[in-house]
Amino acid sequence: MKINNKYLVLLIALISFGSVFSQQVKGVVTSDGSPLAYANVYIKGTQNGTSTDENGVFEINNISNGEHIIVASYTGFSTESKKINVKENSLTVNFILHENSSLEEVVITGTLKPVSRMETPVPVEVYKPAFFKKNPTANVFEALQNVNGVRPQLNCNICNTGDIHINGLEGPYTMVLIDGMPIVSGLSTVYGLSGIPNSLIERMEIIKGPASSLYGSEAVGGLINIITKTPQYAPKLTVDTFVSSWGEFNLDVGYRALLGKKTSFLFGANYFNFNQTIDNNNDNFTDLTLQNRISLFQKWDFKRKDNRLFSLASRYFYEDRWGGELQWTPEYRGGDEIYGESIYTSRWEFLGKYQLPFKENVLFTFSYTDHNQNSVYGDVPYLADQRIGFGQLTWDKKINKHDLLFGAALRYNFYDDNTAATAEMDKNNPDEVTIPSIFIQDEVKFNKKHTLLLGMRYDYDKRHGNIFTPRMAYKWSLSENDILRLNAGTGFRVVNLFTEDHAALTGARDVVIEEELKPEKSYNVNINYLKKIYTQNNSFIGLDMSAWYTYFTNMILPDYDTNPNEIIYDNLDGYAVSTGVSANVDMVFYNGIKINLGGTFMNVSQTENGITTRQILTEQFSGTWGISYKIVPWNLNIDYTGNIYGPMRLPLLGELDPRKEYSPVWSIQNIQFTYDGFKNFEIYGGIKNLLNWTPNKGNPFIIARANDPFDKNVIFDAQGNAQATPNNPYALTFDPSYVYGPNQGIRGFVGVRYQLD
Repeated sequence: MKINNKYLVLLIALISFGSVFSQQVKGVVTSDGSPLAYANVYIKGTQNGTSTDENGVFEINNISNGEHIIVASYTGFSTESKKINVKENSLTVNFILHENSSLEEVVITGTLKPVSRMETPVPVEVYKPAFFKKNPTANVFEALQNVNGVRPQLNCNICNTGDIHINGLEGPYTMVLIDGMPIVSGLSTVYGLSGIPNSLIERMEIIKGPASSLYGSEAVGGLINIITKTPQYAPKLTVDTFVSSWGEFNLDVGYRALLGKKTSFLFGANYFNFNQTIDNNNDNFTDLTLQNRISLFQKWDFKRKDNRLFSLASRYFYEDRWGGELQWTPEYRGGDEIYGESIYTSRWEFLGKYQLPFKENVLFTFSYTDHNQNSVYGDVPYLADQRIGFGQLTWDKKINKHDLLFGAALRYNFYDDNTAATAEMDKNNPDEVTIPSIFIQDEVKFNKKHTLLLGMRYDYDKRHGNIFTPRMAYKWSLSENDILRLNAGTGFRVVNLFTEDHAALTGARDVVIEEELKPEKSYNVNINYLKKIYTQNNSFIGLDMSAWYTYFTNMILPDYDTNPNEIIYDNLDGYAVSTGVSANVDMVFYNGIKINLGGTFMNVSQTENGITTRQILTEQFSGTWGISYKIVPWNLNIDYTGNIYGPMRLPLLGELDPRKEYSPVWSIQNIQFTYDGFKNFEIYGGIKNLLNWTPNKGNPFIIARANDPFDKNVIFDAQGNAQATPNNPYALTFDPSYVYGPNQGIRGFVGVRYQLD
């Protein structure tokens, strides 16, 4: 058979053309050891490019042979270019981008889906490890002190346990998640925030305002989602350790290994020790609780067909902490000779994600926690067990302009202790409940400028019946750099026995629950404005401003005022309101100066019988800042961080109590110097609490009756009220609950970081 020469030439040309344009470049874009989703990757000077997927992976096809410049960019991050020489069919190129701003960070907490922070209709704040390294801490609880609108609140001068306040609301209103799992609640809200290895944290996502329509009870005031690193993209080895002049020692270690082609493994450990009895305020009680704790974490990722998700993680946490009179030793534990608060905590956590092998995107997430508490507060023992099991199935489905999410969840709560809270007619009656839930969410993107999100959740709690929580979120993109969001919805919260009465365990006050507590309900409106400004000299300014109004019914409040010997809990016969405004400003200047500023003004009050009062332990204003600058020739980074809080109403023990009814304006400020001139190493050091501020300043004492912690010399009347005597002129009882800030004064610290990629 003859072949026409014309067709032969055409065939050869087609083959040559195909070989020239059939090449491929693929790779991964990461930032700080984590995948960077939706980053732009393109061949410079051409229209050939793509975006990375959720795992930071990209692939560009049909590239001609020869030399090219390939560019990876992401708004708010440094742009990186690489020269490549395309000769083979497939070439691998990886990028590491460095953060300049978090406004384009991919978030998942607001909608349970990965989406750019600028695109989500729900305002979400993102904080990465670089933010927390500016003021290194030994636990997540302390790390949050420089987040605007978030305040770690100490609840006891002696044991130094606490909870997280968001926009002035008490700790029980804040939900803390790890990788989206509700495993930090109840007992662990008070004790379990310590010991999460900082080396394993990829970022924290924070929502301020109700999120009950997606996450259920406890997410009334806000939500903190601690997201751990993906093993495949984490550094091979990280070590971070520091010591302070107070004698604190902290060690954080992370290790990543690839086990075969389909399994990646991440291990982390945190160890913290403080064993110095320090009493700078001379009340014969420890200023800082002595602590010895260890936390072990591991996470496994498994590669599956079609890149379906499958990961497992677990954590073990143990802590031995005590505070009290300086003479206390373990032999006095539980006795009434020397006062001490000794707490042993043992905790297991398991969690995982499994994407079902369907064409549809169906994800099953699950977690289980087992928490054992063995504590004594003076001569009062507190023994408790808590178990929480959680499973959730979600179906992500897109239909035209509708991005739908269907979900069903089941939560099992078990709680038992040795107090009257779980006793009935002289027999043990643990609190045990299973709560099924279903929810639906519909995100409608009308066009590039307008997006509407509608959601509804239904929970059934046998103690309280049917609970509905709808929500609405609207996003208006005024321009490419201006976003306006309006959110409205409802929230609910059921009483948590431990969290409600914990404050009373550490003192002489009795807990009184006057009625069967009903679930709280809240109604919230939030407006948020986000703006990016790029200047001609390559500087960047990001603005994030919000205003909110939340109205509560059936609010569960601790009453410290009616009887100074009691904490009375009941549903508010009236209403409560939380309203305020907040703003964050992020600035990155061309000369290397970075500034983060935050401020919050709020009013949290309750109205009952026509009388409005401020909520106790709630500041009316607060501010945070961080200023960073790198002296490049010296390889020296300087970080100056701090916070400031306005006056709070404090719990007094009666009209004769000489301590101040309101706290002063107070501030904690820190400075740190970091040298990164060595390969893989950083050396850092600085001073914490530069102003040497402690809450005893201006007060005659902080702990009431520290000289008589068992009230052996207090005279009571027939109603149980303390009487004024020459030995007790202020009619006080022992009480360490007058606390609003840390007792730890100025101190130096020095540390070393090592990272092997």
